[in-house]
Amino acid sequence: MNTRRALLAMIGLLTLSASVHAETAKEFPTRPIRVIVPFTSGSGSDTSARYYGEQMGRTLGQPVVVENRPGANGLIGIQALKNAPADGYTVLLA
Repeated sequence: MNTRRALLAMIGLLTLSASVHAETAKEFPTRPIRVIVPFTSGSGSDTSARYYGEQMGRTLGQPVVVENRPGANGLIGIQALKNAPADGYTVLLA
């Protein structure tokens, strides 16, 4: 009997966590997404970021802003990512 209760409890917790996760996913994104490229404009990474950013913007319904932060072998871009809020709206494409 204890095994059955434990199984039902686990199923209930999994169902609850899945519904909470699905509700959270509906709200993203609510503002523009920032893509930091640690290289100069026109580089391969910049071109890729702009292409995929345009596609993502259409799919997600929010603009994707590509921000170039060249210098110091990419460390300036990495530092910009490190200083950004950890909310999922800033990504680094290297």
